[in-house]
Amino acid sequence: MLLLAIESSCDETAVAVVRDGREILANLIASQVDLHAVYGGVVPELASRRHLETINPLTVEALSQAGVGQEQLEGVVVTRGPGLVGALLVGVAFAKAFAYACGIPVLGVHHIEGHILAIQLEQQVAFPFLALAVSGGHTHLFRVDGIGQYRLLGRTVDDAAGEAFDKVAKMLGLSYPGGPIIDKLAQGGDDGGIVFPRPLLKKAHCDFSFSGLKTAVLNHLQRLGEKPDEKRVAQIAAAFQTAVVDVLTQKTLRAAAAEGLNRIVVAGGVACNSGLRKRFSELAVRNELTVHFPAPLLCADNAAMLAVAGDYYLRQGFSSGLDLNAVSNWPLEQVGVFNF
Repeated sequence: MLLLAIESSCDETAVAVVRDGREILANLIASQVDLHAVYGGVVPELASRRHLETINPLTVEALSQAGVGQEQLEGVVVTRGPGLVGALLVGVAFAKAFAYACGIPVLGVHHIEGHILAIQLEQQVAFPFLALAVSGGHTHLFRVDGIGQYRLLGRTVDDAAGEAFDKVAKMLGLSYPGGPIIDKLAQGGDDGGIVFPRPLLKKAHCDFSFSGLKTAVLNHLQRLGEKPDEKRVAQIAAAFQTAVVDVLTQKTLRAAAAEGLNRIVVAGGVACNSGLRKRFSELAVRNELTVHFPAPLLCADNAAMLAVAGDYYLRQGFSSGLDLNAVSNWPLEQVGVFNF
């Protein structure tokens, strides 16, 4: 089955061509980082307009790179939600029009489901497994018993981890997106003795909170009373990243133990963080666990990740129809019972 996949949930337009939900023939991403950097974050209206400008030529390029004609495609999968509704609408509208013109089915896929299953494009990870989906908009823990079978174990009660990275970077006077910059600064490992709190870490449940950690960084900067020099900025970045990594890894291992699972998948943009990858790798050996990370391209928002679930659902006879609409909020645990 040859699928065209489209992702436009936030600030990146992505188009992919995937065969049988496993083989990537093309996976293109048009970034909007330069457009939004001047504002220090994503401006939804600007993101939507750029998607409109980009999605058609990017689709043409993806089909050309894949060596596939429109007549060979057997379905179109697109991110239905969650995300910025204006950005989502561009992708959904284009996907429906394209599918209608080609006479093939269209299917709306969950953004987080795409991230969780992206690892299957590189290796077969057996079900069940524990999934940590961690990005700029999401920090969730799920038990995954199969495609469409997700049970929420924990989630952030306020900011997502990636959002906290970007906001702390802005406090430190760093450019956008801040996550990769903090990661680079933190790689030196010198936190200058700074210790930030680990919110909710001692609580038995698996929920996360990063708003208080972000506030702790702000309070530290205010106590300094002056703009920190480069060395101090790097120390604060290292201390902040260590706190986030501690919370993410320990909460995840706690959930894995409670569920009796020894396979963990870490997905989403923050899964590219070198500190997080290193700590999980160390803990995996110590606790006899297997931790899987998709390649960085598949951790970022991309379209190929949608094809894993999309291929499965279409083969089961599910499709969305031309009344498919975008939704800004869509709990993943509802996917298995959702009427496509």
